[in-house]
Amino acid sequence: MGASRQFVIIALALLATCNVQQASARFLASHRAIYDLALDKASDKSGITSLSGRMVYEFSGSPCEGYTTNFRYVTRINTENAPRLTDQQTTTFEDGDGKTFSFATKSLVDGDLDKEVEGVATRGPDDIAVKLTKPQKADLKLRQTWFPTQHLVELLGKAEHGEHFYETSLFDGSDDADRVMTTTVVIGKRKETKADDPEYAALGSLKNDPYWPVTIAYFDTSGGKGSGMLPTYSISLKLHDNGITRDLLMDYGDFSVKGRLVDLSVFEPHKDKCGK
Repeated sequence: MGASRQFVIIALALLATCNVQQASARFLASHRAIYDLALDKASDKSGITSLSGRMVYEFSGSPCEGYTTNFRYVTRINTENAPRLTDQQTTTFEDGDGKTFSFATKSLVDGDLDKEVEGVATRGPDDIAVKLTKPQKADLKLRQTWFPTQHLVELLGKAEHGEHFYETSLFDGSDDADRVMTTTVVIGKRKETKADDPEYAALGSLKNDPYWPVTIAYFDTSGGKGSGMLPTYSISLKLHDNGITRDLLMDYGDFSVKGRLVDLSVFEPHKDKCGK
């Protein structure tokens, strides 16, 4: 499972760049979130008997300086045959205009390097140009789409305007970084955070903040007409209006994983280099 999928979960319809910048300045909090991972359910086909792990997600930036994410997803998976330790580390940078997106992901299994993907994607007027440097050099042209921070901003905008369903697409550099995923997004009614919330103790300054329940399904339609009839995976979560997500449920079909927020640090905003 691609680690970047867990937080690059946002999809949007087209939005003017200036509006994206204004919204992101208003909404997105620089923060570090730590989640404990546990198996929700697994089919016999998956062969998984238990799963545990931890996920750390760091997000920082601004419309002027751009946005950086550092992400680590470590799991110990026990199967009928043998245990397996997976460790995926991802770093991305997206410029404030949403025109370029750089990504680097390293995946290890039992301490040995399994996969490394690195490259830069540039959004043009008609398509996305992806220049890969790892695992090997390649130049790809993909259909027009958006990058993760813009997706997050648009989702927050739609939630605030009371929209409950939309469909769009996303490129986040996950897996082999060679395709755009079609997504459907369902946004529930805004809810108040209550003291009996399982993550209440970890919320800190967000304890009194409401959230939206959100579910996003990801479809791979790169195979053409008729492909992607069933989602490759989906994620359900609670989304706060500053972009922080929690209470994750990541469903991969044969198994699903819960992500419970256990620690949250929200950083004070700093003045941009351009003075904004």
